[in-house]
Amino acid sequence: MIYLDYNATTPVDERVLQKMLPYFLEKFGNAASKTHAAGWIADEAVKQARKQVADFIGAVEQEIIFTSGATEAINLAIKGVFEAYKNKGNHIIAVKTEHKAVLDTLENLEKKGAKITLLNVDKNGLIDLDELEKSINEKTILVCVMLANNETGLIQAIKEIAEIVHKKNCIFFCDATQAIGKIPVDVNEYGIDLMCISAHKFYGPKGVGGLYVRRKNPRVSLIAQIDGGGHERGLRSGTLNVPGIVGLGEACAICNFNESEKIKLLRDEFEKRMLQLENIHINSKDYLRLPNTSSITIKGIKADALISKIPDIAIATGSACTSALARPSHVLSAMGQSAEDAYGSIRISIGKHTTQEEIIAAADKIIQAVKLLRK
Repeated sequence: MIYLDYNATTPVDERVLQKMLPYFLEKFGNAASKTHAAGWIADEAVKQARKQVADFIGAVEQEIIFTSGATEAINLAIKGVFEAYKNKGNHIIAVKTEHKAVLDTLENLEKKGAKITLLNVDKNGLIDLDELEKSINEKTILVCVMLANNETGLIQAIKEIAEIVHKKNCIFFCDATQAIGKIPVDVNEYGIDLMCISAHKFYGPKGVGGLYVRRKNPRVSLIAQIDGGGHERGLRSGTLNVPGIVGLGEACAICNFNESEKIKLLRDEFEKRMLQLENIHINSKDYLRLPNTSSITIKGIKADALISKIPDIAIATGSACTSALARPSHVLSAMGQSAEDAYGSIRISIGKHTTQEEIIAAADKIIQAVKLLRK
């Protein structure tokens, strides 16, 4: 199989796995056990991992809350702010192209009295900064804008967005799940107040992630969404997944952005070959994107029919979390694409194990399949 779905998940790096293994066996202690060496060893491993994650994103250890992944971190951030700041207001702003984990969380809060504004995007997926500024009112408590879109790879103007949000004395939450590990992300450079992270998107294990919570300028308050035991300074109770947390920390420590240029060259090679076909559109092509991601609209076909013709190539028809649903991509629809075009769109996402031979073979097989479907 040629695997080109790294935005859905990545294989665990061998170095990450080796760091994790002892914490399943001889170092199996509970990090919350304070009365013996087994617990102390586990606790020390968690502290080291917390520092690795903090260093990776320009934070301090006390600002990192470990979770089961980005979806839980998103719920804690958005619901936690809504409950903590309800005396100030109930208005939250997000973008129509956010991940479903954000949009579904906001839909849930609407039932509890939240007022939600979803910003439009242009045909390339960019928000209008003037629309953002005009949308903020005296009841606005939170603005949510993802750093890089999981389907198109488009990168938003996060620094400028943060400046607008802070000028209006609001909190800025950024879903950086897809960007972390692919491009450098510094929370202070970007001006981010809350940010989620998930290990399996950059060669760590599934089922572990984290939430960055700014401690000053501004200090962000949250209400816990999981109670019991007071773990993670009371913000996320539950016995810590020590092996997973160790894996997340190691994934941060070994991340090598020098691989990004090679990955971008492979992505560009794939797109160049695909453009040999007629009626092809590469979404967000001329704007700042993740180096590994390509969203391609192929007119005159349906993506699911294409995928059935190439069973040995792993690609996506949209984000992995929604590709099972029989509806067009909400991201491409928000960008103005018709349902027919959205149904004809695929996403390829490249990783550090991808080879040029695989890219050439995949492009050739996809092109051949498209030609058959168009007959």
